[in-house]
Order: sequence, then C-alpha cells, then structure tokens
Amino acid sequence: MKPVETRETVETSGQERSARPSLGTLARRTGYILRQGSRIALYTAHSEAMRRVNNRLKADLPETPTPVPDGPVPSQRRMLADIAKLFAADLKSVEDGDYPSPRDGTMTPRELLRTSRAFFADVPRVAERRATGSHQEVFEESDRFGKHLPRYYRQNFHFQTDGWFSEESARLYDFQVDVLFSGATAAMRRRALVPLARILRAKDQRKVAYADLACGTGGLLKPALAAFPRLRGIGVDLSEPYLNVARERIDSHRASFVKAMAETLPFSDNSLDVVSCVFLFHELPPKVRRQVICEVARVLKPGGSFLFVDSLQTGDIPDYDGLLSLFPQLFHEPYFTSYLKEDLTGLFQQAGLRENAVVPAFVSRVAEFVKEKA
Repeated sequence: MKPVETRETVETSGQERSARPSLGTLARRTGYILRQGSRIALYTAHSEAMRRVNNRLKADLPETPTPVPDGPVPSQRRMLADIAKLFAADLKSVEDGDYPSPRDGTMTPRELLRTSRAFFADVPRVAERRATGSHQEVFEESDRFGKHLPRYYRQNFHFQTDGWFSEESARLYDFQVDVLFSGATAAMRRRALVPLARILRAKDQRKVAYADLACGTGGLLKPALAAFPRLRGIGVDLSEPYLNVARERIDSHRASFVKAMAETLPFSDNSLDVVSCVFLFHELPPKVRRQVICEVARVLKPGGSFLFVDSLQTGDIPDYDGLLSLFPQLFHEPYFTSYLKEDLTGLFQQAGLRENAVVPAFVSRVAEFVKEKA
C-alpha cells in the first residue's frame, strides 16, 4: 500500500532533494578528487623512491648524526588526514566561488618524464651535500652567480643544486617541494586566494595594484591571475632564472616582473592595494625579516592587505613542533630556527600592520595583515 503523504513528509522530501548535490557538483568533486589523488600518488611514489636511493647512497657517504626532534612528530596517518582537510577546504573555496577548480601541476607525459629524470639525477648531489655539509657552492662561485647579491641569499638552500641561480634549479624546484609535501604545496599556496577573493569583491579588479614578493616561478601569481581575470599582478624576485621560468609559465599581458630585493622594493609609498608572499620569511635572516616588514608597510596603501603564507611556527599546531624542528637538521635552512619562534604578530603590529586572521593549512600558516588607516 502506498504510504499517505502528509505536508510534513512532502516538505522533508523536498528538503532532501534540494540537499542532494547536482550532477555538475558531483562531476566537479569527482574531478577534483581524481586530480588531487593522482598528485598525492605521484609525489608520494617519488618520495618513497628517493628514500630508497638515499638509503643505498649512505654506504658511500660520510656518516651523519641522526636528527632528533624537539617535540612531537605527527604520524603519517595524521599528516594524510591533515592533507585531506586541506583539500576539503580547497574544494569548498572552489564551490564558494573564491577561485576556479585548480589545474595545478599539469604536465604532459614528456614533461613529467623529463622532470622526474632531473629529480632523480639531483638526488645523489643533494645527498652528498647533506652528508658533507656543503651548502656554500653558490657563494664560492660568486663570479658565476653574482657578487652583487646579498650574502645571505648566495647559498644552496635545501642543499639544492645551484641554489636559486639557474633555470635548471627553477624548473625542478616546485617538483622537489611537492615531493616533500606529498603534492599539497599548490593547495597551501591557494589559501591566500581566499582573502584575496574577499578583497576583490569590493573593488574594481582593473584598478587594484597587486605585487607578489619572492614570486619564484609564479606558484601564487599564476593561479591569482587565472582566478581573477581582470587583475594585474607584478611578480618580484631576486633570481633572474626563476623570473624567466615565471614569464614562460604565465603567458599573460596582465603579468609583469621585476628583479628586486624584498627589503628594498621598487614601489612608491602607499602605492599597492595588496602584497603577497609565499615561503619567504623562513628563508630570511631576522634583521632582513624586519626590513621586509617595514617595506611592505611602506608600499601598502592605508587599508591595504599583506597576504602571508609560510611554514607553521612553534605552537601553531603543537603536534607538529617536533617535525618543524627537524627541517633545519635535514635541509639547509639557516634561518628556519629563528623563524619558528619569531613574534610575527608583534613585528607587523610595530610596523602598523594589524593581524586580521591567521589559520593553519597543513604545515603552513596563512595570515592577513592590514595596514592601519591614518
């Protein structure tokens, strides 16, 4: 017998139908899950292969002390769960209309094969530098890499070949970072687009002055310009080779690039609406960090925003404190330890930049600082 439909059951059925995702939503979510799942699989496989190569290399390299964490280290299950949370937040931002569904890291099979080969060719070089403590090759070859650049910059950060000073390094860098973070790097960067979307909703994008500091190969600038089709952006970096790769990857008349130091920006006072940076501050000496903050405060218009993405700091997520303490031991990160305990909120406040929000995103913290109005 067919059940009698009361008004209540009809309303409930209607609510259930309206709560069900549309076919378009299901297709978008499925596509997102497949793309990000394939990224995790790709970079996790490279990470495991790199671990095995490094284990074989140990027999022929000087013995190094076993790194000791200063605090708890999250389990692999915990880290995968936090990556899943990051991707869930990323997908929600897509569905909220903050930015389009990402196509990050898309490579042709030929590009992937070439990059993978370059990655594994560099693994023994990195392992040898780590074992021998060699991280000053760039400085020792100053005639080749540039004596005019700051001393703190002329190092083989992360023990990487050529430091920031060759296009080979530039083409490999993003892949190396994604291997380290299991394919989650682009999603961490994209969290800066959430406050950017909110800012741009209240403005005419065509009139917004925006610069991305330490833009590298365009990891944030490219998705920002893709998400906001009337926005123009200036990529600022100290590495000409990395800027060359960024120009190649961001083929748009809305992007321009300038070689400059973040501590001496080539912009007028009160000239920019939005400034951003990703993974810059932990690679700056404490003195230079303060100079960069003052420069950001100088060039921002009153009411303008500084969008900041960098590593977690000690205490942001206590379960990760031990893992963070391992980074300076495992990689050449000469300024990372000082960054972990830096009072960023206080430093920005002293420069007239108020912390509007700060949220974790896997192993990163995402913050917005707003320049106080006169």
